[in-house]
Amino acid sequence: MRKILIIGAGKSTSSLVRYLNEKSTTEDLEITIGDKDLDQAGKIASGFKKINTIRLDIFDKDDREAAIQAADIVVSMLPARFHIEVARDCVNFEKNMVTASYVSDEMEALDEKVKAKGLTFMNEIGVDPGIDHMSAMQVIDRIKNKGGKLIMFESFTGGLVAPESDDNLWHYKFTWNPRNVVVAGQGGAAKFIQENKYKYIPYQRLFRRTEFLRVPEFGMFEGIANRDSLKYREIYGLEGIPTLYRGTLRRVGFGKAWNIFVQLGMTDDTYVMDNTKEMSYREFINSFLPYSPTDSVELKLRHNLKIDQDDLLWEKLLELDLFNPHKKIGLEKATPAQALQKILEDKWTLQPEDKDMIVMYHKFGYELDGEKHQIDSTMVSIGENQTYTAMAKTVGLPVGMATLKILNGEITRKGVLRPIYPDVYNPILKELENYDISFKEQEVEYLGYNIESVK
Repeated sequence: MRKILIIGAGKSTSSLVRYLNEKSTTEDLEITIGDKDLDQAGKIASGFKKINTIRLDIFDKDDREAAIQAADIVVSMLPARFHIEVARDCVNFEKNMVTASYVSDEMEALDEKVKAKGLTFMNEIGVDPGIDHMSAMQVIDRIKNKGGKLIMFESFTGGLVAPESDDNLWHYKFTWNPRNVVVAGQGGAAKFIQENKYKYIPYQRLFRRTEFLRVPEFGMFEGIANRDSLKYREIYGLEGIPTLYRGTLRRVGFGKAWNIFVQLGMTDDTYVMDNTKEMSYREFINSFLPYSPTDSVELKLRHNLKIDQDDLLWEKLLELDLFNPHKKIGLEKATPAQALQKILEDKWTLQPEDKDMIVMYHKFGYELDGEKHQIDSTMVSIGENQTYTAMAKTVGLPVGMATLKILNGEITRKGVLRPIYPDVYNPILKELENYDISFKEQEVEYLGYNIESVK
């Protein structure tokens, strides 16, 4: 019996556990979920005969070490900042490890020790990062192998509400951590490269400089630049590429509306407001507007941001019930971002019958035999329900597949890794097709960028 320890019983663990349970008999697996919240672990394990649960606090050194020592491979589904606690034990006790999170500096620093012990630490094997890496590298390597030269790579991913559950003017609901949505893009300018020109978008302009994309069968979306696209040049072997841009997908119009909150300062997370426990939604909005003895909060906001009363933007704000004088923020010493998150959660929380959706879009521009070509590659995954969401599916399945392939000796590379190698990404992408996670490719005319506009 081969023992898999899963640490963390978060939302994406559901699909991982279901996948491993399906494989447990043929693969001779014993699967244990460890979490400090034993009830939460029990909910995920419910209905699966081959799944055990244990109470596990990763800051309890004795319990953590005992659980890791007893396993053959460890999967950390903890928040990213806690992986390092698990990773150090995995080095000490010579256990392979899998995570869906970005490789931190601390994790990267373990690379030589991991290699010296002959171990595999597979990271960034979720959806973004994860499926984005694998699907991009598969096409990039294919282009290179036939003699092509990459001249453009753009990649976008979005966690969105599925069309059948899209019932608000923003065309958006929280499908993952709401805090990450509210503070997205802060802490520095987005940077990328277009036609060999470095470009920067400061936070206050981020949501007004968007790129529009059409996904077959699902309509139009807008791409909002991620903070640092340039780090992918080295990871993907694209050091000399003229155009490289990565972004987040939303439905068209989201960025323009969200920019209202940015301009007013409501997404700021650097200071605490007074009396937010008793502050009404209306008072919260008014806090960011000039004083007037006569004008209403609504009128002040429209005048300050030049929003006409018949503008759809105004309807989007009204839909959020922002001007309600009776609803309270109800949080002690909240930052503006925390207060805004509370307001949005009232309206954008997925309902029990709602489904989410993951959308991914890659653009590859390349030169071959003196001609320029472009491949557009898209993937859409729609969730089943509130347990097996598209987010859980696209994170949990590749994690589970990588775990089994390491356990079975099909992935043999050593060190702190990402899934950017053909022997890793080809079999996982192939298996993901069995779960309706696949990419549709289309050859389109290469248009590139208007060089005059980016000089």
